[in-house]
Amino acid sequence: MAQPLVKYTLNKKGQVPYWIDTGSDSFAGQHAISGNKDGCIPRYEDPQETIYLGLATGDVDSDGTPDPYVGSITTKTALTTYLKTVGNTVKYKTVTATVTGIQTATTTGLSTAWGQTEYSGGLSTSTTTKHTVAGVGTLATISTSGVTKVVVATDTTTGISTATTDTPIVIDAASTLSGVSTSVGIVTTTDSSSGLAVTTTTTTDTTSYTYTDVTTNSSTSTSETTTDGVTTRTDTVTTRETGNYETTYDYAAESTRLWDIYTAKNS
Repeated sequence: MAQPLVKYTLNKKGQVPYWIDTGSDSFAGQHAISGNKDGCIPRYEDPQETIYLGLATGDVDSDGTPDPYVGSITTKTALTTYLKTVGNTVKYKTVTATVTGIQTATTTGLSTAWGQTEYSGGLSTSTTTKHTVAGVGTLATISTSGVTKVVVATDTTTGISTATTDTPIVIDAASTLSGVSTSVGIVTTTDSSSGLAVTTTTTTDTTSYTYTDVTTNSSTSTSETTTDGVTTRTDTVTTRETGNYETTYDYAAESTRLWDIYTAKNS
């Protein structure tokens, strides 16, 4: 009995079809992509709109197939082509986290100098020059938006009052900000239920921006040494900058991985 490589959807109950091999030596639920085309009447309805790759537990019946069955892939070349089609649609990239900067700051002093309520000296700190390396590929960027300012002006018979809330953009210190643009929305409402007209004008600033995908993390190690009853404490703070770098997705390697599993199951 063969175990074909198939394209399939969930069944109408939103479950993996029972005829998909979900064993640890198989694969299922791989390389998901929508089966519907933008601007067209949906071919697949919820919960069956997503097409997956997996291995079936038996031959495809030439007399007919169950509803979740979409099709089979019978050659490695066809598998590679299909993976490229999926990848180009959903924008596959290989992302690798790379430590691109590292720096240490070492603080030393007698144990009595640490934890002073009012610092009066006794500690010395030395900082190394930050060591930097370049990642392989292109540093990833993240584009997002958020409300950065809201001004509420309330106009009554006694005057106008204004309340402002600022929410500045916050990114990692090692990240780079770009592509900043702000749109302004104004909403005005009038309430006369109390007999007096109260007009409220809300002005909202929404800022769109892009920043590099870099994060900074620090860790601290502490050691103590005692000589002739005198204890010296040393704290070392290590700061690392980690960037996510994107490289071209290796379709050939992924095709080989899946095809090898398929071959092993059918040998």
